[in-house]
Amino acid sequence: MTKQNAAVKVEQSRSEKLYRRGCKVMPGGVSRNTVLRSPHPLYAVRGEGCYVTDIEGVKRIDFANNMAALIHGHAHPAIVAALTEQLQKGTAFAMATEEEVNYAEFMCERSASFDMIRFCNSGTEAVMTCLKAARAYTGRSKIAKVEGAYHGLYDFAEVSQTASPANWGDAKGPASVPVAHGTPASVLNDVVIIPFNDPERAIAILDKHADELACVLLDLMPHRVGLMTASPEFVSALRKWTHDHGALLVCDEVITFRSNYGGAQEWYEMTPDLTAMGKVIGGGFPVGALAGRKEVMEVMNPLADKLLFPQSGTFSANPMTMVAGHTAMKMFDNAAVEKVNQLAERARAQITEAIRIAGITACVTGGGSMFRVHLKAEVSGDYRSAYVSPEEAKLIKMLLDHLFDNRIMMINTCSAAISTVMTEQEIDTLSEVMLSGFRKLKAVLPNEIVS
Repeated sequence: MTKQNAAVKVEQSRSEKLYRRGCKVMPGGVSRNTVLRSPHPLYAVRGEGCYVTDIEGVKRIDFANNMAALIHGHAHPAIVAALTEQLQKGTAFAMATEEEVNYAEFMCERSASFDMIRFCNSGTEAVMTCLKAARAYTGRSKIAKVEGAYHGLYDFAEVSQTASPANWGDAKGPASVPVAHGTPASVLNDVVIIPFNDPERAIAILDKHADELACVLLDLMPHRVGLMTASPEFVSALRKWTHDHGALLVCDEVITFRSNYGGAQEWYEMTPDLTAMGKVIGGGFPVGALAGRKEVMEVMNPLADKLLFPQSGTFSANPMTMVAGHTAMKMFDNAAVEKVNQLAERARAQITEAIRIAGITACVTGGGSMFRVHLKAEVSGDYRSAYVSPEEAKLIKMLLDHLFDNRIMMINTCSAAISTVMTEQEIDTLSEVMLSGFRKLKAVLPNEIVS
């Protein structure tokens, strides 16, 4: 292709034209940073099953599934049919609906830790509501969370999710590091940071704030901490500490609820006080929910003698989301859970073998129906070992670009979430493209970071 023809092709890109328009009306040209690509994002026009077609007509296998939200892929016929029926009845009302009650009953039957549930509109909102409920219940203001763990945009939940070697402090007492410029110092003072999978150090830190903590916020397989599962010892230590000191254990299962029929908490012999959910429970629609012990959930009861925490939202429990979510989760039965988990295990094994064949320094982590590829020899189970250096970030981008160019969509950390509409064929295709990508990286890597 001549330079002239290449220039014509770029000028004719519909995605670039759209992005130029977007940059005039949205900061960065988009409303969520995760869809950005260099030199511009591509724009989806259609999703069907486990495939997405972009505005240029290119069809890709979708291992991102809208950041792990689509457990049944795109436009599943059963969900489309249920939504079409509800759409003709109305999308939202200033009244309660039977759909909300039906779905609430279903979800409370799904998990032994769910006495009661309330719906909201996003995972961020679900976590925020859990933290506010914990404060209302305990009368305390501080929370504790794991270093590096992502829990959405709420000021208190986001502290230290982007900590780096320049500011994360001593491992024995990690610093509370702001994410957004202008975060109040008072927020940082009310968030206690603990290391992941280090029960001894975590408990020592918690002990210093025993009478101040409303809750410990825990993701059982935190994506930003390397997508490693929490050790049973770590979970058990936190459950015992919170019980002994009158604090709540809040599990963030916004991402991990897809891991088992009743969420990742089924991996452990413990019951959290509250659980935050989102993503897959919306059936492709915006959703959040918190569920847990009745006496804790009652802080939101407007019929109580004293309402401790007023909670509401214009689109909370709207019937479109309730119908989509209920339909999706009914289909996500034990057989479906087993299917996606087995496909993910197949992917982890095949990619590990591809790493060995290519002779490149890399590893695969994950659990349930998710996995993540790291361009380092190992991730030992905490944020600091999983931290992505600028050098590794460049290599990951090269690998993601290779995958994208070969019609594979991944989450931008080189992570994947399996959907029920996938088969072994899509997994095998991914593994083959991964192998060619590893070989491509090896050709440009310095010798010291090649196995």
